[in-house]
Amino acid sequence: MTDPDLAARRSPGVRGNFPLRTALDRALRGTGTQAIFYDRNTVRIVRKRLPAKKAEKRVPPPAPPVEPDWAPEIVVTASKQSIPIDSYPGSVKLVALDPGWVARNAAGGTAAITKLLPSVGSTNLGSARNKLFIRGIADSSFNGPTQATVGQYLGDVRLNYNAPDPNLNLYDMKRIEVLVGPQGTLYGASSLGGIIRLVPNEPDTHTLSTTVSAGVSGTRFGGIGGDGATMLNVPIADGRVAVRFVVFATREAGYIDAPARKRRNINNTTSYGQRLAGRVEDLWGFSVDFGTATHNTSTQDGQYTLRGDAPLTRDNAIAQPFRNTYYLTYLTARRRLGRAELVSTTSIVRHDLRTIFDATGHDGSGATARYEENNNITLFNQETRLSGGGGRFPWVVGISSIYNISASSRSLGPPEAPARIAGVVNRQAEAAIFGQLSRPLFRRLTGTIGGRVTFARSVGNLLDSPVEKSKEPFINELRFSPTLALDWHPSGKFSAFLRYQQGYRAGGLAVAPSGSALESRKFATDDLIMSEFGIRLGNQERDRLSVRAALFYADWNNIQADLIDRSGLPYTANIGSGRIYGLDGDIVWRASPDLTITASAFLNNSELYAPAPEYVAPGERTLPNVARNGARAVAAWRHEIASGITLSGEASLRHVGASRLGVGPLLDIPQGNYSVGDVGSRLGFGRFGVSLDVTNLGDVRGNSFAFGNPFGLAQRNQMTPLRPRTIRLGLDARF
Repeated sequence: MTDPDLAARRSPGVRGNFPLRTALDRALRGTGTQAIFYDRNTVRIVRKRLPAKKAEKRVPPPAPPVEPDWAPEIVVTASKQSIPIDSYPGSVKLVALDPGWVARNAAGGTAAITKLLPSVGSTNLGSARNKLFIRGIADSSFNGPTQATVGQYLGDVRLNYNAPDPNLNLYDMKRIEVLVGPQGTLYGASSLGGIIRLVPNEPDTHTLSTTVSAGVSGTRFGGIGGDGATMLNVPIADGRVAVRFVVFATREAGYIDAPARKRRNINNTTSYGQRLAGRVEDLWGFSVDFGTATHNTSTQDGQYTLRGDAPLTRDNAIAQPFRNTYYLTYLTARRRLGRAELVSTTSIVRHDLRTIFDATGHDGSGATARYEENNNITLFNQETRLSGGGGRFPWVVGISSIYNISASSRSLGPPEAPARIAGVVNRQAEAAIFGQLSRPLFRRLTGTIGGRVTFARSVGNLLDSPVEKSKEPFINELRFSPTLALDWHPSGKFSAFLRYQQGYRAGGLAVAPSGSALESRKFATDDLIMSEFGIRLGNQERDRLSVRAALFYADWNNIQADLIDRSGLPYTANIGSGRIYGLDGDIVWRASPDLTITASAFLNNSELYAPAPEYVAPGERTLPNVARNGARAVAAWRHEIASGITLSGEASLRHVGASRLGVGPLLDIPQGNYSVGDVGSRLGFGRFGVSLDVTNLGDVRGNSFAFGNPFGLAQRNQMTPLRPRTIRLGLDARF
């Protein structure tokens, strides 16, 4: 505001929870001023202008403006176009993260996201070693050389390719976007199931600020945990340059004992890391973002137990630790070209994983043995795209390239001197050109068409193999991934969409089931085709009641899966073709200005209808980790109990349906089928807040994920209990 006369006028103020534009309209009521939005970070207060035709007439005193019945459009930025959420022709979940919620839940990483969204599932081997699934697109429970079915992004930066979830801390995140897959046209590899995009808060080039969060937790039958995080935003050149730094550390208390080794709480997990983001505005016409991220996770032992033993106990001859080290660096440049925007992102990821399992008895001798696996992954990614067209006629074109190197080395034998066994190196290179365009076909019907042409080359070889480089096994493929969609807005608050899309994962090389140092075999490309029909009723930002639902059908051919043989050694194979069809939906009801009730649910039915010969088995043939159903209901409230003092909180109940560990008799182990309740609240005093959260309120002992140690699977007695009831007391502040 530059006019001192306007600055001296008194505002009636505004109190409550409103969209930004609505709040400003109310705050400026009767002042003769209006707010002009230049962009999402810059608003100018100016004198309200009158229509020219009334300039000569006497102007009556300003009347209170009519309350706006609209809310700012929510844009699905993961679409790489400016598409409002109510016009996006597909299933999408957008979760705006309240700073208070982030302070209380950020340390949980992806686990916090799976609690919010029933359609997002995860294995539970442990922090930073899990696989993520969306809407039941789950290949297997084990980690191997196959590409992930879910692509993970930090803004525009790819986080993974064929590695487990790095489980980044969510502190200082603004929102989460989940696009249901396949997303082969816009994202290519690692997007069969969909995309999870973490949107962090951006560096602020104008204001110095900091936030702090800390908490201490106690787990029933376990130990004491804690978490802490802080953010510092520093403008270096006002309006031009800023950096934003986040640092965090977490200790998750263990709750499993090993009586024979006289150890308690053996599954303690610690993690720590940082994110650095920098921004330079107007650098030769470009806005440049750069940054780094690291996340280190260390678990002392596995978190599974054995049926028949005392609850929450497990005895092994040796400890089974795990370590995940994750490094990311990136550079993004943006520039307006007329009405279009050019975006170019380059990133490098280094991901190292070390896993140890107790392999005692693997050879039938009963002698103590240790299995160790080291995975070293390097990922280079570059994408340049041009988009424009606004909300009604969005379009995007771009080019993308990926180069991923994954080396897996293994050893097996006595703990003091294990022998090296077969390992494998896979190198995947992809180059693609893609485009997508939306245009009105009729007054209320919009069509979308798109495609991605990808050339992929996969080369693999066994470690220490005498094979010449020119004779290494390889696969070259040229693939086209199309998209077709319709978005229909007949009238009022109702709209619907129809979508068809394809995606695929390139093949590679894996060790054969025998585990021989001289044997390997290829696993072939798999592909997935999905069709879905969805409806939308109401706008969750402005209507008291809003509904979203979708029916879907997925045909998945030549499914790649990481598996375990009867000796406990991992291998990779194509298990056949399957189908998944189901229904998912969300309902949001704003019962009052203070209370919002949300319900989400899904129903799935899956079948491996054409199994490969070695996986033919009698009886039910469901796909692994595809729960038949899931649901979450939450009541969230927020109330100002006194001037500057706000009480907020939520109570939720989450159900995870039954599923199977894997295909074939060895892995046909039931899991899931449990319900968990959580409660939490926060009392805010201006810039400070204190919170109390209780997870697993009923102390449920469900089997969240049946795999713990591959060398004991044949006994079919492993289970992974949920974390017992845990209470966290937290403090947060902003300055």
